[in-house]
Amino acid sequence: MSIPLSIKWDGQQLTILDQQKLPHTIEYVTLETVEDVYEAIFSLKVRGAPAIGITAAYGLAIGAQRHNTDSLEAFQQYVEKDAAYLNASRPTAVNLGWALSRLKDKLRETENVKQAKLLLLAEAVKVHSEDEESCRRIGEHALVLLQGQTKVMTICNAGSIATAKYGTALAPFHLGSERGRQFEVYACETRPVYQGARLTVWELQQSGVDVTLITDSMAAHTIGAKGIEAIIVGADRIAANGDTANKIGTYNLALLASAFNIPFYVAAPASTFDLSIEDGSAIPIEERNPEEITHMSGQPVAPLGTKVFNPAFDVTPSHLITAIITEKGIINEDYSKNIPDLLGASTGKGERI
Repeated sequence: MSIPLSIKWDGQQLTILDQQKLPHTIEYVTLETVEDVYEAIFSLKVRGAPAIGITAAYGLAIGAQRHNTDSLEAFQQYVEKDAAYLNASRPTAVNLGWALSRLKDKLRETENVKQAKLLLLAEAVKVHSEDEESCRRIGEHALVLLQGQTKVMTICNAGSIATAKYGTALAPFHLGSERGRQFEVYACETRPVYQGARLTVWELQQSGVDVTLITDSMAAHTIGAKGIEAIIVGADRIAANGDTANKIGTYNLALLASAFNIPFYVAAPASTFDLSIEDGSAIPIEERNPEEITHMSGQPVAPLGTKVFNPAFDVTPSHLITAIITEKGIINEDYSKNIPDLLGASTGKGERI
């Protein structure tokens, strides 16, 4: 048993696990251009906020290598254009823009194009390695919160294949498996693209974790019937007041946790916080292809012409969140104060950690 990885960099070549083909086909594909990276993010070959950010960082660095100019000003313009292009691939995950901005900031330290290319690659590698360590720390903090609790529910996929390694919401389960601490995880299938069924279940099985699949609509019954003790989810963007965007269905689970009086935890790295947004009402929500709901395996399951509302995410109000678990520690309620206190960032408009 081993923890699967979604992103590999060998010093020259970027390969990613094609998550569109899981769980039945395990295939790694090479991304050689900015266009390859855009398509991989847009088509969900790579997904999960941290993994999207890491892949985009490599994409920007790889793309920079092809710009043949001695003019640093012209080179910077090329990089800005590539960054804007990559940033348009997915609108909700804040890590995407965060990683691209981080690389662009390195250009301020350069004196020539050759140095700029080296710095961009080095920073992409650093984003990658830091995320793995960040996820391990998130897992450590989550294990403390889950002390004495073994039956846990989750939704979507916030695991090792959504990050550099270990994951966010799934990190305590992977770490627990490595240390002989066992959990009983109940994974919602996650409509509309079944990332819980296809990805979370497969990933936890690879790591030797006891995992049971349920449909999203079974969550309330399962919490009562199986004695679920806690719910833990990931995040794609967290506003300054703690409101959290995550895969559609997360808000439902938060309401259920409140009704059953069990803790509801959000696990996310510092890079997922967007302190330029005061609350969840300003978080952009991606809407996806109606056929993800009206069709199954290419076959229609709804009448032709059916109107569809297909948001990929929802926003959980902060008052329903018991705690937010980050690599820097655990953030408790009064999030508007405690988020910047722990993360060392201002909540002033326009500032993003």
